[in-house]
Amino acid sequence: MNDAHQQELQALLDAEPTTTRRPTVPSLEERLFRPVPILDHGFVRLIDYMGDDAAIVQAARVSYGAGTKSVRNDRGLIRYLMRHRHTTPFEMCEIKLHVKLPIFVARQWIRHRTANVNEYSARYSILDREFYLPALEHVSVQSATNRQGRGENVPEHKAKAVIEALRRDAMTVYDTYEHLINDAGDGEPIREGEPQLARELARMNLGLNYYTQWYWKVDLHNLLHFLSLRMDPHAQFEIRVYADAIADMVKDWVPHAWGAFADYRVGGSFFARQEVEILKALLRGGDPDELLPASDLSFRERVEFRKKLEIGPPKKK
Repeated sequence: MNDAHQQELQALLDAEPTTTRRPTVPSLEERLFRPVPILDHGFVRLIDYMGDDAAIVQAARVSYGAGTKSVRNDRGLIRYLMRHRHTTPFEMCEIKLHVKLPIFVARQWIRHRTANVNEYSARYSILDREFYLPALEHVSVQSATNRQGRGENVPEHKAKAVIEALRRDAMTVYDTYEHLINDAGDGEPIREGEPQLARELARMNLGLNYYTQWYWKVDLHNLLHFLSLRMDPHAQFEIRVYADAIADMVKDWVPHAWGAFADYRVGGSFFARQEVEILKALLRGGDPDELLPASDLSFRERVEFRKKLEIGPPKKK
């Protein structure tokens, strides 16, 4: 993001608080415009928000023509809405974030097609020489059981070699990018008499670990769906740390909604029809080692069901 934009955000951060008639959340007001560092060069910055827990309740009760009854009732209603998947009232709250992230993380993130996004454009701006390099403890081999995950860590001396190779490649492609652009940053050529390649062409050789930035605006319902997937332990580390930082903001913003989300989505489990039948049999004293093989659940489904209930692997006969 250019210097003028950074100065504008800093001015907003330094400005005296203003009064407003719309509901505000004091703890979230303190977070406005303050970047939360992520990875080596990234950040998440709260730019704006709309609504709070009361806005969710107000939307849910609009058909009754009645306002908020009590904080306790508000919490109970929000939990009811979350429990029964009545999602529309959660869409009444929105948040806008300024995010700086590696391009490969952005490509994962943009798969969530339920937000408004405006990304920094390398067609008319010059990208900085900033790229992501993993820490030693995050350099791992391919998982043998999960095609989209990591396995054991690479030994330290080999991890250092991996990081150095990534650094070398990233520096090389930026040198080429800089040479092709031939622009001192003010439109004037660095090397007189040499062409200044169009920025939209010069950018194509940059690697996926280079940083991009965007403004991302999303409603609370879709944000919670994003967090349920990207905070999961199976999510890639480099996007999970962004989700964790955003989750901290949501806890301040809508504490009742977050509590319900944590209980019913993050800490809860979904059970298929066959699993419900097995649970009923278990409550009647059934043996899981007999019930599961007799069901029409696949082997993987049976393994996942055991994990949900933390009942361990089948007993050896």
